[in-house]
Amino acid sequence: MTWHVTGDVDAFRTAAGEHLAADPARNTVLLTVSEGARRAPVDGARYGWWTEPDGRVTGAFLVTPPHPPALGPMPDRAARALARELPDATGARGEYAPAHAFAEAMGQNWTTARRMRLFRLGTLTPPHPSPPGRARAAVTADVPLALGWMRGFAADIGEDPDADYAPNIEARVADGRLHLWETDDGPVAMASISPLVADQARLSPVYTPPPWRGRGFGGAVTSAVSRAALDAGARQVLLFTDLANPTSNALYQRLGYRPLVDHVALTTTHTPRHT
Repeated sequence: MTWHVTGDVDAFRTAAGEHLAADPARNTVLLTVSEGARRAPVDGARYGWWTEPDGRVTGAFLVTPPHPPALGPMPDRAARALARELPDATGARGEYAPAHAFAEAMGQNWTTARRMRLFRLGTLTPPHPSPPGRARAAVTADVPLALGWMRGFAADIGEDPDADYAPNIEARVADGRLHLWETDDGPVAMASISPLVADQARLSPVYTPPPWRGRGFGGAVTSAVSRAALDAGARQVLLFTDLANPTSNALYQRLGYRPLVDHVALTTTHTPRHT
């Protein structure tokens, strides 16, 4: 039983691809982030997969700086062993069991930064009545606006609003994966979908600027992007919500999304202590 770690995203996908595709919903972060890294390599990225004595892959992780390690489903023993591979980690994200097993192996001074829930689309139920406006794909001229909104989204979820999101936004716009909800006053909300990989796609970000919230625009653009993902061939359409936000959790369920599994983001400001 051992971890295999590489900076080569293609080697990772070759070695762990069958494992990831066996449960693409629960491995959505690893699938979508590694797919993005294939298109735009990330400096300092690390990718790993855990093998059993018989060679089966039963767990995987990735780190794409400046983000903390993202852990896929894995045995607790794999999560604990991962602490030796990532001795400088001060954060982790994943399902509760592996995230907490990893944190315990690193040291005890960890706190919960965010609790999330992964939802999967059942039967899409668009909002009725629909709010004023219509959905449209973002174009190059929309990049500055979307970039500003991406910074607002990052601040809302506790990530660095000053990070360089331009390559991410530009790629989404170029691929036609970022949509805006537009009224007579101009764009009022946005939502984007990941590339389709292993028959799944994940919505992120979904953002409505504060002046336009509470009017149904977020639900409308989410519904439109969900339909676009289905039309593109996605068999599973997924999204994460913040459990501290009951409004968004209720909204997505009205649109047809159903809870799948909970995730947690853990962080520490202390020097990790191995056990």
